[in-house]
Amino acid sequence: MSSVPPRPTSAPRLTEAARLQLGEAFRSSGRCYDAIRPSYPAGVVDFLVPAGARTAVDLGAGTGLFTALLDAHGLEVTAVDPSPAMLEVLQAALPRVRTVQAGGERTGLPDGCADVVTAAQAWHWIDPGAGAREAARLLGGRRGAGVLGIVSNQLDTSVPWVHRLSRIMHAGDVHPPRQPPDVGESFTAPEGRWWHWTQPITPEGLHDLMATRSYHLRATDAVRERMRANLDWYLLEHLGHAPGEPLDLPYVTSAWRCEVRPL
Repeated sequence: MSSVPPRPTSAPRLTEAARLQLGEAFRSSGRCYDAIRPSYPAGVVDFLVPAGARTAVDLGAGTGLFTALLDAHGLEVTAVDPSPAMLEVLQAALPRVRTVQAGGERTGLPDGCADVVTAAQAWHWIDPGAGAREAARLLGGRRGAGVLGIVSNQLDTSVPWVHRLSRIMHAGDVHPPRQPPDVGESFTAPEGRWWHWTQPITPEGLHDLMATRSYHLRATDAVRERMRANLDWYLLEHLGHAPGEPLDLPYVTSAWRCEVRPL
């Protein structure tokens, strides 16, 4: 494990059918997702939110991990997600936040209702063309001051043991974090920033994290059992960690700031 295995040079592309199939797996996993998935570095919100912003729409908000940071920033936030199970967890934690059950491509919200639109750990679940057009509509492009912020937490697969971990977990954290997202012609070229940090976790916590991944959620019982056995072998035998041992799991967070073009 002295070198990093080959890594993809372009982001994965999902068909609409695959996006819907994979996204469906999250509909009943809200509480588990919220308990184990990490939050985001505080500086991400400062980077994305434009001066004077008052309102935000968080697309694919899930259980509200990023929504909570927008709320703490003092914004009036509307959280949008297609999963009622996810939104139920969000509403319990953030009662001030308005929630809308909808996809990121068609929210039903009024034109120009947001100063900033965000998609944290969600842009790959949204059709990029339709999502960008919807974000531009929500920002009201005529003002020319709104921002679309696209954020992603990934396991830092530049670290060799984490790259192999992501393969065992079928984590999907293998697209290059410095590749800008496709936001079409409604926005300026994305400006990116990156944060490297670690999440404290145990081997048991890594099992819980794996269980929130779409591949695991939609797998058969036999496949899940094989994944659990492979993860135990890797952590406890190959790497020599002990049950309950604290580990530092490396992450890289990418944030892309895209300003809406005036109409």
